[in-house]
Amino acid sequence: MVKVVTINPKLLEAAQKVTAGRAKVVIDHIIKYGYITTEDLKTTYGYNHPPRAAGDVRDQGIPLDTFKVRGSDGRAIGAYRFGDPSKIEDGKLGGRKILPKQLKKVLIEQYGARCAISREAYNETHLQIDHRIPYRISGDEGTDRNPADFMLLSGSAQRQKSWTCEHCQNFLADKNLATCQTCYWAFPENYKHTAMRQERRIDVTFIDHEVNAYQKLEDRAKLNGSSIQEEIKKLIK
Repeated sequence: MVKVVTINPKLLEAAQKVTAGRAKVVIDHIIKYGYITTEDLKTTYGYNHPPRAAGDVRDQGIPLDTFKVRGSDGRAIGAYRFGDPSKIEDGKLGGRKILPKQLKKVLIEQYGARCAISREAYNETHLQIDHRIPYRISGDEGTDRNPADFMLLSGSAQRQKSWTCEHCQNFLADKNLATCQTCYWAFPENYKHTAMRQERRIDVTFIDHEVNAYQKLEDRAKLNGSSIQEEIKKLIK
């Protein structure tokens, strides 16, 4: 007997407005089967990072709940289904807006061609525009782009920020804008916490002849059975 999937009309209407590739694949599967598993996302659709695929749907303003089911091997795996219709975020329907090239030029004029996290200079082609406040928290309403809402990040810094945000309680549940506004990953030049932890960070990159200094730190750390970070802290105490 074929199971009939019932979708809340409000959710169905909002979901059917989504046209972005990966998000639409996830949504269409949930509409047909009621939910989609991490196994489906990997084996059927080839998405090796299922949380990102689910994140694409949430970025479109469609709420998803995460729960557990049994996979083909009998082990517990993650699955996603539509969430509470009252949590549909109308301001996000249609997804992220394309950021204009002019915005990058403005940011470079203001801050230089530097990564906002490491403060290291990069060829501007290697810098990416990043929402200071994650899109899933702030949304992207209107067409105006205030440069103060964005920063430039290197690819590695952006990946590190994405991973940290995706595991932050505020990102996962609280969604408090003020919490993001005081976070290192949004405003590294002026922050009170790092992903809700009382933590202060210094990202240092050693380039060219500076690698010799790094090597000395590494040798000292090995000799003392410590880490390079610990050796740097010793030097400034």
